[in-house]
Amino acid sequence: MSISASQVKELREKTGAGMMDCKKALQENGGDMDAAIDWLRAKGIAKADKKSGRTAAEGLIGIAGEGTTAVVVEINSETDFVARNDAFQDLVRGVAAVALETDGSVDTVAAATYPATGKSVVDTITDAVATIGENMNLRRTAKLSVGEGVVATYVHNSVADGLGKLGVLVALESSGDSNALAAIGKQVAMHVAATNPLALTPADVDAEVADRERAIFAEQARESGKPDNIIEKMVEGRMRKFFEEVALMSQSFVVNPDQTVGAAITEAEAVAGAPIKVTGFVRFQLGEGVEKEESDFAAEVAAAANA
Repeated sequence: MSISASQVKELREKTGAGMMDCKKALQENGGDMDAAIDWLRAKGIAKADKKSGRTAAEGLIGIAGEGTTAVVVEINSETDFVARNDAFQDLVRGVAAVALETDGSVDTVAAATYPATGKSVVDTITDAVATIGENMNLRRTAKLSVGEGVVATYVHNSVADGLGKLGVLVALESSGDSNALAAIGKQVAMHVAATNPLALTPADVDAEVADRERAIFAEQARESGKPDNIIEKMVEGRMRKFFEEVALMSQSFVVNPDQTVGAAITEAEAVAGAPIKVTGFVRFQLGEGVEKEESDFAAEVAAAANA
């Protein structure tokens, strides 16, 4: 199978492996990028690719909260410059406020009426394109609610109140003191921003993700030449460590690495005066999973010169 230079370049950027290793990985896996990444990891040539794609899209993350409910929205733009535009900031803040009154799904938010214009959110954004001069789109939204308790919020790289490059929601179900809940909730939200957990608990980790890791660990263990029963124990040990590292409640708490997030929540219950249950979290990082096309400026100049 013919492997293009662009495929090799993409794999190298994602894994940091050498060009020849990347080419061989692609050849061994029929050009499948994900399979090639796993092949390199199994051979010990590349580390886990922790990003779903290069973070390249611009714009802002917006957060709004009221009582036991909070929402987070992402509106993308072409350049970072627009994020400093007052009109764009007002738009993101306004869309977050609208989202708070809906079920939080992106389709519902897009179709909801934007009070300042009387038009739908999506039509209001379309109109703003002409005013601001950049292509923009409502990429995603999320909403968390609790019956009683707090939905804590955190914005990292904040450019204005409730606006920034990364937003987190953490839902705490509890009848305890609201100030104590808000305090531990803010700390956990900051932890989520820093560690980007895959799931709330080990049981919540996507089965496909877990199976993929298990297969990689098994391949690595087999290369040790040890008996099958030892390999099985090695894999189970690696999987336990994997779950501890990616599940929020079992992660080492960034505020106090000597305890897990789960232990910190239990400790906070004494201050709040009631049991606390983390029912969910959402983490939006601007542009994650979106890859912006890169232009070769030198090539463009050469092409223009030869035109």
